[in-house]
Amino acid sequence: MTEYETVRIVALVGWLVLALSAVASFRLNWKQGVRMALLWIAIFGGVAVLFSWLGA
Repeated sequence: MTEYETVRIVALVGWLVLALSAVASFRLNWKQGVRMALLWIAIFGGVAVLFSWLGA
């Protein structure tokens, strides 16, 4: 593992912590949190499928 890969992993963990703390600030219960997560997964999945169909 090179030093750049280490920096990349640390940065990704930092972004994950930032995203999770932002979601936690909404103080959602588990049902609403899972629903929101599935909604975002569906949105990003739909955009990925759209780009794959367009050949981008």
